[in-house]
Amino acid sequence: SKEAARLYRLAADQGDADAQSNLGWMYEAGQGVAQDYKEAVKWYRLAADHGNANAQNNLGVMYDNGRGVTLSRIVAYALYNLSAAGDPSSNKRVTANRTKLAESMSTKEIEGAQDLTRELS
Repeated sequence: SKEAARLYRLAADQGDADAQSNLGWMYEAGQGVAQDYKEAVKWYRLAADHGNANAQNNLGVMYDNGRGVTLSRIVAYALYNLSAAGDPSSNKRVTANRTKLAESMSTKEIEGAQDLTRELS
């Protein structure tokens, strides 16, 4: 709803990573705000930079699908790695995303993604 988006934005602007992640989802889904993938990526990235595992996964999905960003399997895979390491409770969903993505990647791409994961963590 519009009110939820307004409240999330207030908290997100104060640096609340959960609110940033939730606001990103609202922009991705077009819930309470106009759908805007670039705006979703902006909020997911802010939350992901604060170590929010859900945002790392969701940002990975955006890179995996080229929504609001240039498609990059390497960046998506690295973000899935960070998310899985940061929140074991969401591991099954993130691991499934990463496994599905790995099926379309070369060994060299996966190695590049592992290097990127180390740089980002």
